[in-house]
Amino acid sequence: MSATRRQILSRTGASVAGIAFSGALSELFTGSASAAGRGGYGPLVPDPAGLLDLPRGFRYTVLSRQGDPLRSGEGLVPSNPDGMGAFTGRRGRVHLVRNHENRVTGAIGVPVVQGLTYDPAAKGGCTALALDARNDVLGERVALAGTAVNCAGGPTPWDTWLTCEETEDRAGTNGYTKDHGYVFEVDGADPHRTGAVPLTAMGRFQHEAVAVDPRSGIVYETEDAFDRPFGLFYRFLPERPLGGTGSLRAGGALEAMRVPGAPDLSLIQETGASFGGVEWVPVPDPLATRTPIRLQDFGPRGITHAQKLEGCYWGGRAVYFVSSFARAADGSAGTHFGQVWKYEPHRRRLTLVVVFGPGTDIRLPGESPDNICLAPHGGLMVCEDGGGAQYVYGLTRHGEVYAMARGAQNTGTPEDPEWGEFAGVTFAPDGRTMYVNCYRPGTTFAVTGPWH
Repeated sequence: MSATRRQILSRTGASVAGIAFSGALSELFTGSASAAGRGGYGPLVPDPAGLLDLPRGFRYTVLSRQGDPLRSGEGLVPSNPDGMGAFTGRRGRVHLVRNHENRVTGAIGVPVVQGLTYDPAAKGGCTALALDARNDVLGERVALAGTAVNCAGGPTPWDTWLTCEETEDRAGTNGYTKDHGYVFEVDGADPHRTGAVPLTAMGRFQHEAVAVDPRSGIVYETEDAFDRPFGLFYRFLPERPLGGTGSLRAGGALEAMRVPGAPDLSLIQETGASFGGVEWVPVPDPLATRTPIRLQDFGPRGITHAQKLEGCYWGGRAVYFVSSFARAADGSAGTHFGQVWKYEPHRRRLTLVVVFGPGTDIRLPGESPDNICLAPHGGLMVCEDGGGAQYVYGLTRHGEVYAMARGAQNTGTPEDPEWGEFAGVTFAPDGRTMYVNCYRPGTTFAVTGPWH
């Protein structure tokens, strides 16, 4: 979405916008149809404090800001908060685990803590906040350090967080002392219980997000590769499925998805397009010791690729994953402005259920979806990742799009404003609070109000 179009939208204070995508939206959503169909919460009200614009009746609390001291005394709150998960704690507490997508320069790194650090030369990792029932911060500490470019991830059925490194850098690159590109497990309540152990059997590649099938324990993984032939969609078959904290260290088998008749998902443009007989092909070298996985030899029939594979979540009996966009100019086989795919393991069937895209009306959102979460009250929350004004949008099952939040922290100038993207949108286990990060300047919000 162009900056001009976003800036116009921000000036209109639009609430419910016309639909800018098509597809079978109802199957993505939870909650009652009546609640999901009420069309949002009204226009956004400018925040006098200049931090976060919300609908009337909603309020936010700033839980944490980059550069402030961590309450543990371990150092400063790191930069670039990204993916995030919320977990139930004892006595009504919520444990919030937050990624920090830090590279080697230009960021406040996650402090090095003994027993929680993988590679002291890397600045990424996770922090964990402990909140009470009123969202007062009871504690804030390092949960994982020494990892790189921690982008997204996903929760496990046993209430831990899987954080993903979106890089393939090896030891000796950018000053790193160890290879990167792994998944790590983080226990927000007791980080030392999980430590800083890479789950190497889950593959070494540019990870984005994961989703766990709560019935089988199979872990699905997206790859956001930055160059051709772009990423793959994977599944990991653990040796000890649903074994609880630490069970993923027991190893397993990594496989990549092959869709007969679809070598590149960007070529599929029609919602409802469906492919049966999906195959899962063993990955020749999950550690990518010589060749990145997406470039390895998967046999004469090849493997299925897609650009910008990002969000991934489990719903009902299927896993959903997002392709944020595809551009022929980047080398993609096709062009689109965002897709949501549904894979049904019991049917071995892949279906394109939503296609995002720009409309001629400047009020239409719906381009480059990134982090997505199911809202417990019905509907979907989407963090868009583009230029100009930045929003968290809600989508109802009836196809209505509404603005739920707008970033008000201008990191540019009055003449040339810029706003940091949103990331990590998630809900408290009781559904009463939405947590979301502003990527830059790094700020973590708790949003409460009259949720439908």
